[in-house]
This record gives sequence, structure tokens and C-alpha cells, in this order.
Amino acid sequence: MEESEVVAMKFGTDGWRAVIAKDFTFDNLSIVAQATARWILDSGITTNGVVIGYDCRFLGREFAQHAACQFAAMGVPVRMADSIVPTPAVSWAALHYDAVGIVITASHNPPEYNGFKIKAPFGGPATPEHISQVEAQYDNHDASVAVDDYRTCLRQGRIREINLADMYLDVLRAGLNLDAIRATGVKIAHDAMYGASRNIIRTLLGAQVLELHADLNPGFNGTPPEPIEKNLSELSEFIRKNRCAVGIANDGDGDRVGMYDEAGRYVDSHLLLSLLLWYLHTQKGLGGSIIKTFSTTQMLDKMAAKYGLPVIVTPIGFKYIADKIVDGDVLIGGEESGGIAVKGHIPERDGVYIGLLVVEMMVKTGKALSELVQMLFDDFGAHYNRRIDMHTTNEKKERLVNRAKLGDITHVMHYEVVDVEMIDGVKLHLSNGARVLIRPSGTEPVLRIYSESHSPEDAQAIVDAVALMV
Repeated sequence: MEESEVVAMKFGTDGWRAVIAKDFTFDNLSIVAQATARWILDSGITTNGVVIGYDCRFLGREFAQHAACQFAAMGVPVRMADSIVPTPAVSWAALHYDAVGIVITASHNPPEYNGFKIKAPFGGPATPEHISQVEAQYDNHDASVAVDDYRTCLRQGRIREINLADMYLDVLRAGLNLDAIRATGVKIAHDAMYGASRNIIRTLLGAQVLELHADLNPGFNGTPPEPIEKNLSELSEFIRKNRCAVGIANDGDGDRVGMYDEAGRYVDSHLLLSLLLWYLHTQKGLGGSIIKTFSTTQMLDKMAAKYGLPVIVTPIGFKYIADKIVDGDVLIGGEESGGIAVKGHIPERDGVYIGLLVVEMMVKTGKALSELVQMLFDDFGAHYNRRIDMHTTNEKKERLVNRAKLGDITHVMHYEVVDVEMIDGVKLHLSNGARVLIRPSGTEPVLRIYSESHSPEDAQAIVDAVALMV
């Protein structure tokens, strides 16, 4: 196989993603699916085959059916979702069936992308070792393998369709106190961002859920389905207009969450993680480790010290968190980008579950989301985070990262750099107690700059100052 082909199918922090019709083609999908099948057969990771799901993206079902036929041709039995499902539904099914999960999705990427995620039988992202083993199989691709069409595979029983959407709804019903949420009549705004979470929360809670962007639109109306503040201005206005108590937004495949309080103010993942830690530990009496990625808030460290809980910091990418969850007693694990997992659910990000768990926290404590956030600030100090994603050249990205690594950046604004960490990217600790992280994206041609400080203005000024260094 040519080097250019291998590069085009390289897995990033969470799956292989590429532009449809450029690198994400049926031919390349055949290569990746066959490589995954060979890994399953050679490693013996499971004898129960694969569960395949897909989201709302262009040609999602057609790509999923194509992959299913490739697995069937390799002698790997297939369970295929009969409709659009969020990624955590496939992760749950991988655990339930002791199978490998496959999701045709590009998650939060722009609409011209599609992708291929692999979930391990433990119910979370395939480990970096698993992915390396899959990629090592690319050179063994055999184009002569006879592949039957989808209907033939169904008729022969090599592919079986399952109602995974209903199974996932039952998982949510079992894991959340929906009766408490219903009893209050709390009004919830849900922005599905035209993604795979569409209709799920309304199905669970009925008329108290007001939906936004829940129709099928593979182009996402031109906005990448990433639940971050700059993409959710309509949700903020919708909450205020309809007097909702809370807003939940999910990304394209439903594994990430973004939330808004009753005033239409964005509550980021750093705060959601901290709130859930408080709720699970102090209100539900649960313990365990706190797993956070390198870009995630220091508030968790302060809380862990008070609660006597251990903190483990990982590189960025939920696969590193899932690995820790499977190996140990973990209370909560999460990342800055909206991926959160908690004890009692699957070892996987689940944006719908987490959003509703925050609503459960609100109704059980009788506090508005803004009041819960203020409670955290009163106890642990104000923490504000900001992020800039800069499209720039590889040369400029590398130059800035190298400057930070070599200690050439001694000040950010008037703050002195007092310490440097390099777990994943370069984090500069500043003299005012703030932090700034410089890191090239693992899946997109961008440089990410993250900051955390005691005020939103200072956090923004810090990322702006570093951006000017590029």
C-alpha cells in the first residue's frame, strides 16, 4: 500500500476521520474495515463479532452497510443498528454483547467529514495499542476477498439488524432518576445540533423538553456539530425566550455535551465535571479516582484534595481515560471538550446521559444550575477557561510549540512563566496562578490554545496573547 494511502487512513485521538469523497471513500473504508476484521480475528479480542452504528452524516447508513459487508466477508458476524444511534449506544452494545463496536461518524467535525470509530468489548474507545494493531493490518489488505451485497448477508444471517435505539433508551431509563425530573416539570431545552441525539430526551421526558435542530440535516445547517459556546448562540436565545430551566446540547454523534443555565449562560465542561464530582461524592456517597486530561480544570485537583480522592492526569483523548476506567475504581473521568464518564454507567462519553444527570442533580438539590456553579466558586474559587482553535501552517505551529518547550517563552502578558509541563502539548504555569496550554490538534489542521484563570477577561486575554505569538 502506498504511503499516501496509509496517511489518509491514520487514526487520530478518536478514530479515523476524513473528507467524504476525498479520503473517506468506499474503497478506503474497505481497507480499514478489513484491517479491523483481521485484528479481531488475529487478536481473539472477541468471538462475538461487531456491532455497527451510524449517525446523521451524509451517506452514513450506506457507509455502515458497506463496512458490515466487509466484516461479513471476513467471517466476522455483524449486528447492525436498524436506525441512527448515538455513539454511546454502540459502546453500550459492545459491552452488552462482548463485541467490538464500530461507529460511522466524524463526531463534531464539519459536515464534509465522515469517520470510523472503534469501541472495545469493555464498552469504551479502543486503546492506542488496539489502534496500532489495526493500522498494522493495512499492508495485509486483500482486494480479492469476495464481498456479498447487504441484502444477501442479511438473508444468510451473517448480518443481523437490531433495534439499538430502543435498547439505549432503556439503558437511560435504568440509570437516571427520570421520575424525579418528571415530578418537577422542569423545562429543558435540547439542541441536538442535527445529530444522533435528536428526539432521545423528548422521548424520555415528553412535553417538558423543547427541541432545537432536531430535524435531519446532514449539512448541519453549515455549523460543525460541536457543543461549544460559539456554536450555540441559538440555544442560549431559545432558553431565554421559552423560559427553560436548563439547556443541553450534544455533538453530532451524541457523546459530548454542552450546557446552559436558566439565564442562557454557557456552563463549560470544566464546571460540569466539577459539579458532577460534587454531586456523586457528597450527595450520592460515591468514591474513586478522578481521571482528567491535561487540558482540564485545576478545580478538580482542589476538590480532590478536600475530598481525599486521587487524581490521575492523562494525555488528551478519551481513549486514555477509558483505559483507566477499565483498570481501576474511577468515580469520574472527563476532558475539556465535553466528554464525561461517571461511575455506574459505561466507560465512555455519553452526552445525553451526562446532560440528564446534571438535570437530576438540579432537581434533587432544588438548586438552579447557576446556583450550583456559584456554590463551587464559593468553595473552591472562581475558575474560568477559554480556548482558541487557530488555523495556521505546520511550520508556525511547530515553531511556537518548540519555543515553549525550550523555555524561550518567559512571559505571557505581564505574567512570568514559573513552571512548564509537557504531558501532551506544553502547559505554561503563570505567576498569577493561571495556566495556558499550547497543543496541535490530533485530528484537524489547527493549533489549540487553552487557558484557565480567575476571571473570564483574564483567561481570554491570556489565550489572545499567546495567539499573537504564532
